[in-house]
Amino acid sequence: MLRKRDSSVSMATLPCSVAFVILAFLQALNIANSQSFVGVNYGQVADNLPPPAATAKLLQSTYIQKVRLYGSDPEMIKALANTGIGIFIGTANGDIPALASDPNFAKNWVNTNVVQYYPSSNIILISVGNEVMTFGDRNLITQLVPAMQNIQNALNEVSLGGKIKVTTVHTMALLTVSDPPSAGTFDQNNGDVLKGILEFNNANGSPFAINPYPYFAYRGDTNRPETLPFCLFEPNSGRVDANTKIKYLNMFDAQLDAVRSALNGWGFRNVEIVVAETGWPYKGDPNEVGANVDNARTFISNLVHHLRTQVGTPLMPNKSVDTYIFALYDENLKPGPGSERAFGIFKPDLSINYDVGLSRVTPSVPVTPSSGPVTPSGPVTPSSGSVTPSSGPAAPSPKPIKGSWCLPKQGVSDAQLQINIDYACGKGIDCSPIQPGGACFEPATVASHAAYAMNMLYQSLGRNPRDCDFSQTGTPSSNNPSKFSQHRPWLSLITIFVVFVCSLNL
Repeated sequence: MLRKRDSSVSMATLPCSVAFVILAFLQALNIANSQSFVGVNYGQVADNLPPPAATAKLLQSTYIQKVRLYGSDPEMIKALANTGIGIFIGTANGDIPALASDPNFAKNWVNTNVVQYYPSSNIILISVGNEVMTFGDRNLITQLVPAMQNIQNALNEVSLGGKIKVTTVHTMALLTVSDPPSAGTFDQNNGDVLKGILEFNNANGSPFAINPYPYFAYRGDTNRPETLPFCLFEPNSGRVDANTKIKYLNMFDAQLDAVRSALNGWGFRNVEIVVAETGWPYKGDPNEVGANVDNARTFISNLVHHLRTQVGTPLMPNKSVDTYIFALYDENLKPGPGSERAFGIFKPDLSINYDVGLSRVTPSVPVTPSSGPVTPSGPVTPSSGSVTPSSGPAAPSPKPIKGSWCLPKQGVSDAQLQINIDYACGKGIDCSPIQPGGACFEPATVASHAAYAMNMLYQSLGRNPRDCDFSQTGTPSSNNPSKFSQHRPWLSLITIFVVFVCSLNL
């Protein structure tokens, strides 16, 4: 037997390397697929933006696969040609009356802004106006559906009706009730128009575009200390919907499910949702609580991770909603409070304001001092007070520990471990094995289930020691609590294959 094993060593060397290549490729493919839901808003209320070609190159250096323009800037559309990046363009609110009353105006708009660029420029969605139902007058609102229909007809005439969808973008103010999510209800004012929009969406397979901002939800509820972690996807005790008994662990999912409930309540279960805007400002005026770089980084990075897992929401599970992050750049000419000019992930000089894991290369990130309450990064238990960052330079991130697993420390209470389970499972890891009937349900103890959930999240984030902190209740260990358990079953099989083949070299 020893002789046979010796003779296999030289033969196993190549399969081992090939196996690792296969695994790396499939992992990369899985990551790439999970990025398809991530888009960004490109606002242009500024006088210091880089040239469109530079912006296109910047986008190609990231995992961002969609970009929303608030108009139809021809230079930007041309710059994005042959990049494969999906482009979401829009008509001006002021064009709605002409689009509604004159089909030829709509045809000219489509020919000018779509036909001459498509398909080299991958235009995928058109918004007729922006937030018209919230901020437009009644005269403009009543012309919205005819304008959408004329744009749709113009696309149909050039055989693009099934390839490019038409919608209009709304704010969360369109809902009169959003809490609890199951009670989500649309405002009945202008209900006739909204029903017409939804009938249009349903008939044409176009999405209902909405702008949920957990930041503004936090601004309206700062008295409860748990609101900030709930809005940032950070550890929290959750909020239970009294009607469905569903526990929500973040505001983003709660807002989307409120929209889903409102759509279902009006009979539009087949209309999909697109998040046209969401973001968090990294600075603001002194009275703008929560607008700081730590909260912005935490929200966007946790949002991106949430989308990548494709866990979805309780009412829309196992899929991610297309989400356009606000924004690519700051817009220095925007009116309003200071936060309105501080949503950009990148600066106009193409450097990064804060890293949220979207760059394909490691960016150089300036250390920006915070001002206001923050939540520490990583899985921690929220406290009732603010956390003040150190004034010194940021310490280097700990390096991943190879061959390690994350386990609960001895003596941690079941209550704290349950918070850890809820947090980890809320991050999108596959927790079905610790559900009744699952492969890891036994032993049916909180400690055992916490060991599974904490370790799975730790592994999914790259085995960085800081991701095993769990408010100082977790510790990296060389003892494997489970065997080859992964979020994707097919990836688990490939992992086992790699370990098996490479073991022949031992």
